[in-house]
Amino acid sequence: MTEDFYRIRRLPPYVFAEVNAMKAAARARGEDIIDLGMGNPDSMPPKHVIDKLCEVAAKPNAHRYSASKGIPGLRKAQAAYYKRRWDVDLDPDKEVIVTLGSKEGLANLAQAITAPGDVVLAPNPTYPIHTFGFIIAGAAIRSIPAAPGPDFFTRLEMAMRFTVPRPKVLVVGYPSNPTAYVADLPFYEKLVAYARAHDLIVISDLAYAEIYFGDVPTPSLLQVDGAKDVAVEFTSMSKTYSMAGWRMGFAVGNERLIGALTRVKSYLDYGAFTPIQAAATAALNGPQDCIAENRALYKKRRDVLVESFGKAGWDIPVPQASMFAWAPIPEQYRELGSMEFSKRLLVEAGVAVAPGVGFGEEGEGFVRIALVENEQRLRQAARGIKKMLAKG
Repeated sequence: MTEDFYRIRRLPPYVFAEVNAMKAAARARGEDIIDLGMGNPDSMPPKHVIDKLCEVAAKPNAHRYSASKGIPGLRKAQAAYYKRRWDVDLDPDKEVIVTLGSKEGLANLAQAITAPGDVVLAPNPTYPIHTFGFIIAGAAIRSIPAAPGPDFFTRLEMAMRFTVPRPKVLVVGYPSNPTAYVADLPFYEKLVAYARAHDLIVISDLAYAEIYFGDVPTPSLLQVDGAKDVAVEFTSMSKTYSMAGWRMGFAVGNERLIGALTRVKSYLDYGAFTPIQAAATAALNGPQDCIAENRALYKKRRDVLVESFGKAGWDIPVPQASMFAWAPIPEQYRELGSMEFSKRLLVEAGVAVAPGVGFGEEGEGFVRIALVENEQRLRQAARGIKKMLAKG
């Protein structure tokens, strides 16, 4: 076996692996690294959610196989969440499926609906699974702008008109990872109308639905009349309830697409551990104070990051949503590129960030900074960066 396997040949080396290896080596040497690279929440889930996990885990029959599409109570809870949050009606039996985090769901939906040679439209830069989930499934990717501005529809029209074979799927995600771009309801209305007119499947990633910093809550694509004719939407409990390691997400929307994902998953897994699903149900059905608390926490950290890094000499555009800042590389380091700058930041300032090129070639010139350390640590990071920038 001397040749790489077909799908492995289509996957480049994971861009973040090199920085992660350097970070691990530095910590092994006893160095204090402030890790702003991975969007890994540092908060605890609500107490009543953990209590429910323990309660159900103590039951003798809780350790059997679960349900691949999710236990009925959890699917009903997700449908109820969509109803109260966006006034969207969902059939929990046909239009809701539980996934092992949104990442797994996106990858398996790609396997379910994509044939080798299909063309998929995806933002650039974007979260890697938005492209590589389809690349693994054999598709080709054509990039569209990540920002939901006028250029988005101009480029979308060009892609649909001049790509052969004609694109089959469009992926969007707002609030965006990594750029923190946000979309409004008029954008979604135009997008749904376009997709319906061109028989285009839309996959919306709404993982950061509850992390917004303005007065207007994040909209859902499914609020638009007719959206369920063409679209599915993924959400996650990872950031909303600080349950990242629990791997709990959902896909909702178009019945045919949900059915396809359900069928593929039925061959691959028996669903998440039942106590986790029961605890997730308790999170969705129980008190929602933690959502506002997490939103306030990330907003405060955002403000500290922007202020302290700005005083250090690194101006950070103010993100309007998500748990990330999308930061242009400081001018004196611009020629290094995002990978080399990230390495230098780690070595000289003791701060780990994610190089922008890892999110697509259009991410070059930027790094992603995650708001996953407390305010004291963010100020400490700013002090290290100030010293680094002073040296040039």
